[in-house]
Amino acid sequence: MATEYQSLRIEKAEGLAEVVLIGPGKGNALGPDFWREMPEVLRELDADESVRVVLLRGEGAHFSYGLDLAAMLESLGPLLTGQDNTAYERTKLLQLIHQMQGATEGLARCRKPVIAAVHGWCIGGGIELIAACDFRYCSREAKFSLREARVGIVADLGALQRLPRIIGEGHTRELAYTAGDVDAERALRMGLVNQVFESPEALLAAARETARKIADNPPLVVQGAKQVLEYCADKSIEDGLRFVAVWNSAFLQSKDLTEAFAAFMERRPPRFQGR
Repeated sequence: MATEYQSLRIEKAEGLAEVVLIGPGKGNALGPDFWREMPEVLRELDADESVRVVLLRGEGAHFSYGLDLAAMLESLGPLLTGQDNTAYERTKLLQLIHQMQGATEGLARCRKPVIAAVHGWCIGGGIELIAACDFRYCSREAKFSLREARVGIVADLGALQRLPRIIGEGHTRELAYTAGDVDAERALRMGLVNQVFESPEALLAAARETARKIADNPPLVVQGAKQVLEYCADKSIEDGLRFVAVWNSAFLQSKDLTEAFAAFMERRPPRFQGR
């Protein structure tokens, strides 16, 4: 029996796993259930050989309003506003932040490609999530805001580390310092999203089509490309070339490679099995 989650719904079909944010907070706000459940879900999807691509999206009118402050008060409140400010409280807060970071780290470390499909608002923690994905699509009415500064928080779930690689230092600093709003067209110009679609329906259809194209490729090769890209992000070209040479020397030979050659010679679509 499939596990029932409070903050997420998982839909699997033909190599694609859709991770759907469902709240229960307004606008799919991210509360305690989410921060507990998301790392577990990602570990399971990473280990599931039937899953070749992950699509992250939101239910309803928005992707996510970000951190559910009201729901988090029970765990955050005593650590932030209590009279005691000892090493015990500071350590507990540090542990909570590390737990929450597990959600974004799980997205970034997932061996399978992760696509974010954003419609409506994507605020705060929502930006942290999509920054950890491989790439992002959005619909035309989408709006983005790294809003932590408005509520007295330094964004601490990976956006400040990942966004400079995606949109550059200048854009990242502007978003972090102003906590301002960015519409879909500017998000496209900045490079935050790859494409903008006319409606949430068109967005979802396109994201699924792209996921299907990825899933049709040899899964071990796609996962290898992701690992090479991640390794090379902070390395020299020479280091990266050495790494990919070793990777192909170790993993190039596969049944999928034989199938690719056979399909080419027989002029038919390949049927890759991940072997």
